[in-house]
Amino acid sequence: MGLFKRQVWINFLGLLPGSLVTVLVIAIAFLRFYGEQDFRFLSIVAQPQLWSNRLTVAALLAALANFSVEWNRRNRETDRLAEDLRRRAEESEREARRDAEDLRRRAEESEREARRDAEDLRRRAEESEREARTEREDSRRNRIETRCRVAQIQYQLDPSPENRKELAAILAVLKEYEQALADLFSF
Repeated sequence: MGLFKRQVWINFLGLLPGSLVTVLVIAIAFLRFYGEQDFRFLSIVAQPQLWSNRLTVAALLAALANFSVEWNRRNRETDRLAEDLRRRAEESEREARRDAEDLRRRAEESEREARRDAEDLRRRAEESEREARTEREDSRRNRIETRCRVAQIQYQLDPSPENRKELAAILAVLKEYEQALADLFSF
């Protein structure tokens, strides 16, 4: 079944015009330049000059066919090379787009990571600030409580007017602290 493959026949037909031109040129030369005294088998051809002219026309047609076959083969080859070049260009363009997309994705990921880090840093700073404020408030409250207890104990031990003034001052501070807490939690 190998004889019926298309490519085999295409190759054979591609060789045929060139081979046919060669055979026809040889036949023309025999008919033109030799006679029956040179080759005995030329005696079977009547009017060798007429047959030489006919074979010349056939040789020109075969040469034209050969030219067409070669033209077609070279055009196919050029088209194939152009297609390969176009395919490579598209492939490199796709690769460039893919690389650009990867680069863009990495940049976006880096940007998101930087924002996330900045947000974490901001959150930690807020937490530190909140803890420091809480510690300051706790320290202030402890100082006020300690001062209040000291003033109470001093007044209980010695109810003198000086200790009474100190106790009154502490009560004023407590009222002020109570007002500040009320203002803080009122919203």
